[in-house]
Amino acid sequence: MNKIKTLCQYNDPDNHDGKSHKCPLEANDSGFCYWHDKSIDKSGPEVKQALVDYARSDGMLRGLVLTKAQLEGIDLVNHHKKVGYDFSHCDLYHANLKGGHLFNINLTNASIMKADLREANLNCANLENANMLGVKWLGSKFENIKFGAKLKQEKDAKAAKNAGNTTASIDYLEQAEEIYRDLRKHAEHEGIFTLSGFFIQKELTMRRLQLPRYSFKRLLSKMVDIFCGYGEAPLRIIGLSIAIIFLCALLYSFTGLNYQDSIQTISSDNTLKENFGLFLSSLYYSVVTFTTLGYGDFTPVGLSRAIAAVEAFTGSFTIALFVVVFVKKMTR
Repeated sequence: MNKIKTLCQYNDPDNHDGKSHKCPLEANDSGFCYWHDKSIDKSGPEVKQALVDYARSDGMLRGLVLTKAQLEGIDLVNHHKKVGYDFSHCDLYHANLKGGHLFNINLTNASIMKADLREANLNCANLENANMLGVKWLGSKFENIKFGAKLKQEKDAKAAKNAGNTTASIDYLEQAEEIYRDLRKHAEHEGIFTLSGFFIQKELTMRRLQLPRYSFKRLLSKMVDIFCGYGEAPLRIIGLSIAIIFLCALLYSFTGLNYQDSIQTISSDNTLKENFGLFLSSLYYSVVTFTTLGYGDFTPVGLSRAIAAVEAFTGSFTIALFVVVFVKKMTR
């Protein structure tokens, strides 16, 4: 009597999105095919060539279990095709991909935790939502890689926090900080300074989120982020400077400035044109005060004195900060 052929029971996590990613291979006794069976040891030397042959025969590559697979130097480039091989949701935990050719590969939602990617070519690869904890990056090429706006651990941390599990949330944030630190070091080593700047902002953000919510250290860290993106966003300083100048100008318009022994303030008794002229004068005084030029044609009175003192101090600090951040960015 012929045995009825059963297909692999692999259930792709994306099937619920209206897509169908079914494995066409015959299942073994476990209900899964060779490639999707977690119980099969794939650390042998024969797996490397078998995987290459399977990929080139247009086999189903999503969700493969390749834990501890020895794939050093493997060629997984989808030659003569615009789209790379789709290894989404694959388990490559502790896999040896050293020196591998992985150009344009799709590793979305995959686990490459503690994988060896030294000297591998990952240019144009997609690593969105992949678990990259403990990956060995030394010498790997990853220009134009897609990392996504947030790491998997960031999303997991938020989910744990919403569920009230603070301990798990902190643990995920620590993992995210470690991943960003490793990526930042490697980007600096490869001379991709724009990318390393993004990673250092994310690394310090993860560190900040681990602090108590209403602590002074967290507030200070947030202020540094707002002011200059942890030293990586000089344009934020310019925007903040403009905002301070306009805010102080508005305050001067109502608290008053002394010009040629006449106190100038916005009043309902003035015409719209006169009030607008007074605001422009206040704006001029605000710029002069912020940049600490101090021409002396306008002088503060009453509450305007306190505002001017705060603005002058803030302006001196902000200008110095901009110079430091700008020089840092330009000398990289």
